[in-house]
Amino acid sequence: MTKGLAAALLALGLSACASHSDKTKPVRTALDAGNDKQALALINEDLEVKTAKDLPEKTDGDNALLLLDRAMVLQALQQYDLSSRDLQTSDKQIEVLDLSRNAMDEIGRYLFSDSSGRYKAPAYEKLMINTMNMVNYLTRGDLNGARIEARRLAVMQQFLERSEGKGRNLLSLGSYLAGFTFEKSGKPDEALRYYDEALQYGKFRSLAEPIRRLATQSSYRTSRIEAVLAATPAAGPAPAKPPSAADAQAELAAEDDSGELLVIVGYGRVQPKIAKRIPIGLALTYASMFMSPANYQQANRLAAQGLVTWINYPELGKARVGWIDPQLSVDRSPQALDGVLAVDLEAQRAWEDAKGAVIASAITRMVTRIVAGTAAGYAAGKASNNDLVGALVSLGTQATLTAVDTPDTRSWETLPARIAIGRFRLRPGTHDVAISANGRHLNTKVALTPKGFTTTTLTVLR
Repeated sequence: MTKGLAAALLALGLSACASHSDKTKPVRTALDAGNDKQALALINEDLEVKTAKDLPEKTDGDNALLLLDRAMVLQALQQYDLSSRDLQTSDKQIEVLDLSRNAMDEIGRYLFSDSSGRYKAPAYEKLMINTMNMVNYLTRGDLNGARIEARRLAVMQQFLERSEGKGRNLLSLGSYLAGFTFEKSGKPDEALRYYDEALQYGKFRSLAEPIRRLATQSSYRTSRIEAVLAATPAAGPAPAKPPSAADAQAELAAEDDSGELLVIVGYGRVQPKIAKRIPIGLALTYASMFMSPANYQQANRLAAQGLVTWINYPELGKARVGWIDPQLSVDRSPQALDGVLAVDLEAQRAWEDAKGAVIASAITRMVTRIVAGTAAGYAAGKASNNDLVGALVSLGTQATLTAVDTPDTRSWETLPARIAIGRFRLRPGTHDVAISANGRHLNTKVALTPKGFTTTTLTVLR
């Protein structure tokens, strides 16, 4: 009898399910090798679709995350229209996770529950959906689509500010792109408002000239805008010969007709979540401030009895960031990129905000199961008049629960770890643009019309 029971417990232990990050590891491996097409094929297989043109029958749950992953791979493959569609589809399915102090129970439930529930994204992921879709639309020259994403981003920013307080540097890129979108849409007031937000969270040298230009068309002012206007570069050495009126007019006309090149470079990948096991003592140290006194004492008692020894929880792995900074040249002249956004650091900060509550939830979850297993063992032993049977059932249940307790490791795994941005005023005509990042190179020609703009994007997910 005991042999059969042991075999059954062993079989149950071996049936532990792989975590989400275990299942998506082949995709990350393909991206590490620079094989974006293979990564796309693997995601399509997981979505049970034939090609990237197809959407799965269900777009919620894990499929919503897989669509986010596919969207970034499609962006890396320069299929911006399909990338936009996948981002918009997922945006409708994914809610934002409330990280406020009065929502700790919800944090534990959604970051450490069984993976079958609806996925709730931390704030940085939700904001990046609209931000990365603005990249897609601007690259396609679609200002209407970019404006829609900018307004969706603004709504989400306002919600997060009300529920969680002021945002972090992550808001800077979305606000920068939204300002660019409204500037090119001929809406200077809205453009300056977004540029002001961008300057609140980051320093952008490339915004000085656009802000001075827009300030002649708008009365919008804040202390940050005024500081930019006051920092107008001093005049250089006086020319040897004053320019003629004709020369001045020609120079002004050339400046007025100039177009603008926007360059966006995303490289590396944010850290995935991985299933991790830590000793109960260390887990209690992390979780002490997030557990009720009764639950904490009960966990300590069970730990002292040796009934709870390990806790499983989802931890962040290592981000994959480039080994050198991205390089850019325009017409064979090296140019500096501005405003590198560290998405991986924002992911780390968001995780640190939630970590204590997640581990507290993991402990509570394990303690509840252990207590249930002990009761089951006692009942089995009493029914068979055999204390050994009861002990085996209890201990076996506890060991098996630890083995099969798979943390929820779902996250948006294909977000670039870093994003750099730059903008340059150029004369109308064709220009050579060369970008390199993480061993990948893009050499292209861009055509600028008078007073027009074009956006060149390189996304390297390795």
